[in-house]
Amino acid sequence: MPKRRKKKLGSYPTPLVVFSITLALVVTGLFGLLLLHAHKLGEAVRQNLEVQVYLERDLPQPELLRLQQDLEHQPFVAEQGGRPLVRFVSKDAAARQLLQTTGEDFTSFLDDNPLRDAYALKIKSAYTDTMHLRQLSRSLQSLRGVFEVQYPRSLFTSINENLMRVSLMLLGFAVVLLIAVVVLINNTIRLALFSQRFLIRSMQLVGATRFFIRRPFLRRATWQGFASGLLAALVLLGLLQYAYLEIKELTLLRDYYLLGMLLLAILALGTIIGFLSAYRAVSKYLNVPLDDLY
Repeated sequence: MPKRRKKKLGSYPTPLVVFSITLALVVTGLFGLLLLHAHKLGEAVRQNLEVQVYLERDLPQPELLRLQQDLEHQPFVAEQGGRPLVRFVSKDAAARQLLQTTGEDFTSFLDDNPLRDAYALKIKSAYTDTMHLRQLSRSLQSLRGVFEVQYPRSLFTSINENLMRVSLMLLGFAVVLLIAVVVLINNTIRLALFSQRFLIRSMQLVGATRFFIRRPFLRRATWQGFASGLLAALVLLGLLQYAYLEIKELTLLRDYYLLGMLLLAILALGTIIGFLSAYRAVSKYLNVPLDDLY
């Protein structure tokens, strides 16, 4: 007769457990990627809005250069490639743009161009709320050579309100999904440990300590959670790279730092939930009466 394999304490079907946990973590990670890219899209939308700084008339070239340097050193001015996003718009260029927009040449019946030279500033997304916009408007207005500061208040307000509404909705879904994933992983490990309940009780009856009984289960569940988190991170990276290849515009929303934090969170989530679920399940079978094990 073939030799019967001895059942090892803490052993139960690993592939099924790892697959179930990985699937749950991938779903969570996909929603995390959605939140990440929605956040970056909101920042991009805010940062594309401009604040117009209109200048006093007939400023000499040295004054224009000084004012441009003052604007570039403001902490709220956005940067791209290490360069402040400050753009000079002369009154002649503004007149040509107005002509293209309206189709009417007002210079034909006016002796002088009534428009003013201006600097167009792109603002960091962190400064696009109503309070910061008022503060930076006052700060810019106090600079020498500035005549007036204008920005589309209603547009800024509308964008901020809509982005806040969408963010709260996504955050609510994320909380519900996270709870569902925690419950799913917890139940998966509990079901896996169900087949070990008599072995746990047998070890307890022969005098094994609780720590000795828990240790192999906790070690195994922790490694399963870690492996599931690692697999989920690799799957998410693969899906994200495929999405970037198929939709080129998504690369504009890429953020390696936030992506790394998300993948680390997925890895930590799998590991921690695996450990805690195994601890709760083993503790249950250690405390339950013998008759309830059947």
